[in-house]
Formats: sequence, C-alpha cells, structure tokens
Amino acid sequence: MKKCNFYTLLLFCAAGVIVFSSSINYQSVSYKQVDSKFLQDTIKKEAWLAPASADSLKNPLAVSQEYISKGEELYNMYCFSCHGDTGYGDGPAGGSMGIRPANFHDQRVIKQKDGALFWKLTNGKGNMPPFKEALTEEQRWQLIVFLRELGKTE
Repeated sequence: MKKCNFYTLLLFCAAGVIVFSSSINYQSVSYKQVDSKFLQDTIKKEAWLAPASADSLKNPLAVSQEYISKGEELYNMYCFSCHGDTGYGDGPAGGSMGIRPANFHDQRVIKQKDGALFWKLTNGKGNMPPFKEALTEEQRWQLIVFLRELGKTE
C-alpha cells in the first residue's frame, strides 16, 4: 500500500512539473511576440551623424604598414565579433542586436571623414560601445587607419 502511495505521489509530481513547464513555455511565447515587436521598432534605419565639429579632427597617424597591422590587431579584439571578419557588418554577435552594425565597405561609411569615425568610435551609441576608456587615442586612430584600408577591399 505504501509503494502505491509513493508511486501515485511521484506521478502527481511529474504531472505537476509538466503542467508548470508548459505554462512557462506559454508565457515565454507571448513574451517573444512582444520582444519581436520591440526589435521591429529598433530596425528603423536612422543615420548616425557625428557633430560637425568632429569633421575637423585629423588623423595624426600616417598610413603605414605598422599602423595598419596594429589597427587590424585591435579590430580583431574589439570589432570583429559585430562587424565581421571582413567588415561587412555580418559578425556573429552583430546579427543578434536588432540593428545591423556598420558595413565598412558601404559608401556612407567610406565618405565620412576620419574625425567623424573617430568621434563615433570614442563615444559609441546604442549597441556600439564607447571606446574612450578601453582604447588610447592612438589606438583609436590606428583602428581608423585599418578601417580605411579594410573599406578599400572587396
């Protein structure tokens, strides 16, 4: 008789777990619907413009193989996961953010002045983190040198 009660209790516990887990799944489905609506709102393409004063900033570093290599090293550490291996904005982490990261081959990026890119790299916006504290000024300019070279490739 005690074994029967034990198994009955075990059966009720298992049924309770199934019912509870299915109710959690039901709630998460409705949450995902709200979440996807939020993502739809964030996909709206709005131009990210640096202030006009940023255009006057000039890169103090001359284009050289040394700075390109250092910039590439920094890119692989800090930028690759979102902007992708070749800078098309198709990195593994970038696709999950709702707004696609910049494509460094796009004419809208290529036409920006070095100072505007430096300002964006320094200050960040939204999913793009600010690198003012993480990278020195020279490292940020090295990244700009590399990004310019990256944008030239197909």
